Amino acid sequence: MARVVLPEDSVREVSKVIDGMIAPLFESLSRRDQRNWARVYLNGLVRTAGKKTIRNIAGTGASSVEQSLQQFISKSPWDWNPVRRSLAQHLERTARRPLAWVHRPMVVEKAGDRSVGVGRQFVPQLGRTANCQQAGGIWLASGEASFPVEWTLTLPGPWTGELLRRRAGIPETARSLTPAQDAVHAVRRMAATWQLQRRPVVMEVAACDLPQSVDSFALRGIPFVFKVDGSQPVCFAPAGRPKAGPYTVPARELADSLRPQRRAVEWARHGSAEEAVTLLASAPVLAAPGEDGPPAAPPTPLLLVGAWAEDDPLPSEFWLTNIGDRPAAQVFLLARLADRVALDFTETCEAVGIRDSEGRSFRGWHHHATLASVAHAARLLGTRAPSGQAHPLPGRTGLPRPAPRHAHVR
Repeated sequence: MARVVLPEDSVREVSKVIDGMIAPLFESLSRRDQRNWARVYLNGLVRTAGKKTIRNIAGTGASSVEQSLQQFISKSPWDWNPVRRSLAQHLERTARRPLAWVHRPMVVEKAGDRSVGVGRQFVPQLGRTANCQQAGGIWLASGEASFPVEWTLTLPGPWTGELLRRRAGIPETARSLTPAQDAVHAVRRMAATWQLQRRPVVMEVAACDLPQSVDSFALRGIPFVFKVDGSQPVCFAPAGRPKAGPYTVPARELADSLRPQRRAVEWARHGSAEEAVTLLASAPVLAAPGEDGPPAAPPTPLLLVGAWAEDDPLPSEFWLTNIGDRPAAQVFLLARLADRVALDFTETCEAVGIRDSEGRSFRGWHHHATLASVAHAARLLGTRAPSGQAHPLPGRTGLPRPAPRHAHVR
């Protein structure tokens, strides 16, 4: 998809937003010159046409600027974690109140083997093996806009060996995990240390990662909506058969058996005025034990939600959630925030160069991802709201309930 170039008046508005974000977001950078290079890089991500390489941002013939930006991104030891935390806190104050934290995978195919984390690996999003980096973003999402605030870079096994770890400057604490495990660890850090109001976590989870993901969030009181495959086993205890006990059945088969209980939900697709109708059915379940056997703790009570397109005879989407006190329609609307993130990723995050990191170092990759996240926020805030206008935050607490205008249950 071609990257949309902003008109000059919009660029000026975004630059004003960037100027206003430097002090609160980059307070942890101790030197003034570091904050200045952050401003230069952010404006470059917004203004530069084409790929957002350091050379393109610096401009033709600006070798001293290029060297300084290279130092700032690839070698300067500033910590990206406080910047990301400050960005998330800033967005909770100034943007529309997020309804969920949405995890979105990001795959960057590469031609060589020098970029940090690159390797030949099977990628579910592509449906094939590719030479690529696998990363993931945690986004603060509402129905109107979404913003990446945290990033993980999945490290294939060889990158945690001594040679590649030393070459890329990968810290000893970084381990080789699955993308879902990386996401779970990121959410746990955010919930524990970022001083944000907890939101439901929306993410897709493969069967091999589901038991650990459910237990990890449930033990910490983190609400979640996990998209799962229809073949995912769940434990179900039918009403009227208390002596038989629960039995294990694929999510697709259980949802299909609930066909008589379906309710129609009318909702608006993100990014358009198009209305859609989805049929929903739900049932209380337990997650089936993993291959390692039954869990040490009692299984977490869950709700399975199955969805049918209006004219589809079979259910096509499935979610497991620990938010048991909500109607299926509200769980469905939270799950659909993944569509909002997909739209903003394509239209804004890619436009500011999130995939364009040239860095061969772990530090350089995370510095670029952090600054691209700030540029994404500045671009959205600078083009979707009048100059100087902040979106007020409602004074409610607790889990968010999607506005009723987004859906109507028939």
